[in-house]
Amino acid sequence: MFDLKVIHSVLEQLEQERGIPKEKMLEAIELALATAYKKEYGKKGQIVRATFDMDSGKVEFLQVKIVVDESKVIMGEEEDEQDIENTAQDEIRVRFNPEHHILLADAKKIKKGAQVDDEVVFPLELKADYGRIAAQTAKQVIIQKIREAEKVSVVNEFGKKEGEIVSGTVQRAERGALFIDMGRAMGIIPYEDQIPGEYYKQGERIRAYLYAVEETPKGIMLKLSRSHPQFLKKLFEIEAPEIAQGTVEVKAIAREAGSRSKIAVHSIDSHIDPVGSLVGQRGVRVSTVMSELGGEKIDIIEWDGDASKFIEKALSPAKTISIIVHKEDNRAEVTVADDQQSLAIGKGGQNVRLAAKLTGWKIDIRSSGTLSKPAEETKEAATE
Repeated sequence: MFDLKVIHSVLEQLEQERGIPKEKMLEAIELALATAYKKEYGKKGQIVRATFDMDSGKVEFLQVKIVVDESKVIMGEEEDEQDIENTAQDEIRVRFNPEHHILLADAKKIKKGAQVDDEVVFPLELKADYGRIAAQTAKQVIIQKIREAEKVSVVNEFGKKEGEIVSGTVQRAERGALFIDMGRAMGIIPYEDQIPGEYYKQGERIRAYLYAVEETPKGIMLKLSRSHPQFLKKLFEIEAPEIAQGTVEVKAIAREAGSRSKIAVHSIDSHIDPVGSLVGQRGVRVSTVMSELGGEKIDIIEWDGDASKFIEKALSPAKTISIIVHKEDNRAEVTVADDQQSLAIGKGGQNVRLAAKLTGWKIDIRSSGTLSKPAEETKEAATE
């Protein structure tokens, strides 16, 4: 029934190419054979196990019975009222099935020292006509188990890469989403996780941040993003060894993908300039990251534990005159010179919006000129 050379060849290939251990596949084969045998010849409640010798190809079928005593099961065809009361007061009992259970007294005759919940094993007859139908059933179950084992292997492989940058090949675009061939799994970059203005052709290589590994009816799906703030951080980890080594910490990121980002960094070593570490000599490090992000502008600022100083730096390149923080409602009033107001706010309010996201404070921008005007004429330039 089995071609041992083919089986050995297939199992070795699965182990080498897909990382599925031979032991797992042998378990799947034995389960498949037991399933096929029970389907053809088994009885209700029967537990069937199979052992398959990979060297000889010999198959042995066994029936397993669970050892019970009369307190664990209901004997006979019907329960009396006393049985029902006992069942409700003690524990739920099941009806005795001679194909599934064996009484403790009988088990001790076969296996000395047998105890309740032990297993007693009996050999089953190897049917002469255990042929085409059973083999087909076994084949189907084996294929299913191979898929399940491969799914686990893929989850383990990419699970280790979750939170990292991965690369793949663009396979197709569908309903705004990009489907990426990752080798053993399919990746997807939803529309909202793409950088606006970027377009990719079929077969083109692409890098993205892997933020989730999900099981779907169609297999393992890898959720990817190029707009995620962590994608920016991981790119800098690649370019700046100081971040990868932990000498420089990324404290906060505010990002509007494809347009502009702000990243706050802090050095635990006073001799290392955190901003300079990310900028690199002649700006080579930040330029490399910007190039990967399609020219996205990146403001790198030094993090500060003092809220006023941090907000002042976050509003860069605008210069501030004064900052008053209101801790009770997590709000900051920032005063700037008249000629700095538009710079502080930014095009479409982007600068102050990103500064607010970066610092976690609501920021009101006011120009110094409004301070001398009547209150009814004073206008907040921007509120986040």
